[in-house]
Amino acid sequence: MLDSLANICYNVNVSGNDHIANEPEQNVIGSRRVTIRQVAEQAGVSTQTVSRVLNHRPDVAPETRRRVQEIIDRLGYQASNIARSLVQGRTFTLGVVCWGLEYFGPSRALSGIEQGASELGYVLLLSLIRQPGNSDVRQLLRDMLARQVDGIVWAVPEIASNRDWIGEQHSGLPVPVVFLSMRPQPDLSIAAVDNRSGGRMATKHLLDVGYENVGLITGPLTWWEARQRQSGWQDALQQAGIPIQDNLVVEGDWQAPSGERGLQRLLEQRPDLDAVFISNDQMALGALQAARKLGVRVPEDLALVGFDDIPESVYFHPPLSTVRQDMVDLGRCAVRELGRTIEATQHGEADVEPKTILLKPELIVRESSVIPKRKR
Repeated sequence: MLDSLANICYNVNVSGNDHIANEPEQNVIGSRRVTIRQVAEQAGVSTQTVSRVLNHRPDVAPETRRRVQEIIDRLGYQASNIARSLVQGRTFTLGVVCWGLEYFGPSRALSGIEQGASELGYVLLLSLIRQPGNSDVRQLLRDMLARQVDGIVWAVPEIASNRDWIGEQHSGLPVPVVFLSMRPQPDLSIAAVDNRSGGRMATKHLLDVGYENVGLITGPLTWWEARQRQSGWQDALQQAGIPIQDNLVVEGDWQAPSGERGLQRLLEQRPDLDAVFISNDQMALGALQAARKLGVRVPEDLALVGFDDIPESVYFHPPLSTVRQDMVDLGRCAVRELGRTIEATQHGEADVEPKTILLKPELIVRESSVIPKRKR
């Protein structure tokens, strides 16, 4: 079931779009309303110059900028987004559809989306999905479009068939959409982390250090991201000439208890296991708990590498080697791409080429993987 919940508007500074010279009256000081024309008159400049100052344009002399800003501050003038919207034919509002704000990745992505929107002068309209696997999003899209958003960031991960709606509805949408965290498709604008590369570099690190029997605790395999991280593990083993064996893999659910159960099961299946790539840091925390209970030393007996680089991972015992993905930057990139598409459409470009942006993750080596049990 899908719920379009809170409409959260963030106040942002306008940048990159000139205010209009005949802008309606804006701000009340006592019984007096302040207009952009009044600011211009008191500063002894044109309304266009005031607009350039408000939009941080570089083509204004420093002394003029200082004088105009002093008048703006003294009069308490505030720009009107409503007036700007009427003139430019858009609302400067971006719809954001997201899920899982209680989790590290989605919450950081939303932070980046807000930062990117602020940089471009947009406010956000947020709709939160409770069941991310549901593909019936028709009502949610209708609600977004009814509120006249200029574009949509779809920040729900690709899970099972929850992208089935794209084929029948995406092409008919009157506004552009940028998707986060899904497999690249040539006709869609997508921003994602290169999860496969991250899984590959984590596993290769373990092999390069000298570990030989590298297991894997996956995320739920209905998730595209979990399957990509598994593919990266497979790539590294194959490149090293190591056969892929089913008893080296167990499936988790992103939560710490599944990491604890997963490591216990792996050690039962493969007593010779000497390293594990774990598909997120929360499950790695559970795996560390299992290792302590079983008397397995990390990294002397068993090396562990996680994925995410949550802030707490450096405080695990031992500190966790992990793959860092910059979800804030991912959110900003998605908004920049959406803004590019909106601007191109505003300037009459009928066919804007969709783009896939893949952000490269970074391997962070800490104590959980630095001492090999034996050299290869």
